[in-house]
Amino acid sequence: DFTRILELEEKMVKQMCDDIIKLKPDLVITEKGISDLAQHYLLQNNISALRRTRKTDNNRIARATGATIVNRTDELKESDIGTGCGMFEVRKIGDEYFSFIENCKNPKACTILLRGPSKDYINEVERNLQDAMNVARNVMMDPYLCPGGGAAEMALAQALNEKAKSITGIHQWPYRAISRALEVIPRTLIQNCGANPIRTLTQLRAKHATGNTTFGIDGHTGNIVDMKEFGVWEPMSVKLQVYKTACETAILLLRIDDIVSGTKKMDQAMM
Repeated sequence: DFTRILELEEKMVKQMCDDIIKLKPDLVITEKGISDLAQHYLLQNNISALRRTRKTDNNRIARATGATIVNRTDELKESDIGTGCGMFEVRKIGDEYFSFIENCKNPKACTILLRGPSKDYINEVERNLQDAMNVARNVMMDPYLCPGGGAAEMALAQALNEKAKSITGIHQWPYRAISRALEVIPRTLIQNCGANPIRTLTQLRAKHATGNTTFGIDGHTGNIVDMKEFGVWEPMSVKLQVYKTACETAILLLRIDDIVSGTKKMDQAMM
């Protein structure tokens, strides 16, 4: 009957709580809910509980504290308990409560809390932070940098022009075409600054022709500066991917000599 079912449920909840209490943790975190009875048993043993945690957050907490996520309480072992957390605290920021797990020993994950006057402002800060973290990741994965401000593009354009001079006939045209395409980057930077594109680009070409391959465009003033001293660098892995994608797209477009549309014929067939 219903009473017997309730008794069995209480017994099962009591057994699950006993499995947890036996290991004497200070905090229990679960992705599911926690019944009032289970909360009562845990509270009697001075154990805090966080329920309905997202799976991604749960994985990060495990990495930060050194804990192991288990699916059944009867499978819990002493080694599954995360002992890396120094302090657990719930704080109220604004109108919301946040749980802080701090002072972790050798954490493998962390959370960055962003605050701002509006959601649009926070979203903008989050996008900028995500871009910065991706740049740092790219540099860590592939630790090579090249000068920014259009210096790398102009150096490649200069090298391709020199290569084109050593080739006769129509085979030099692809080199010159890619060289002109690469010069679009410094030209766009010059135009965005309001400077004279023709004069500044000619001066930049002259700099690179004499071997000053680190000179590029200052994005604020439009002047030609040495990027090595100016401190503007870009990850080489990003540059390589950009050039690879651009060349593959150009090849794809060159292979398409015409577009066949079957819409008109389908309409006629239906009529």
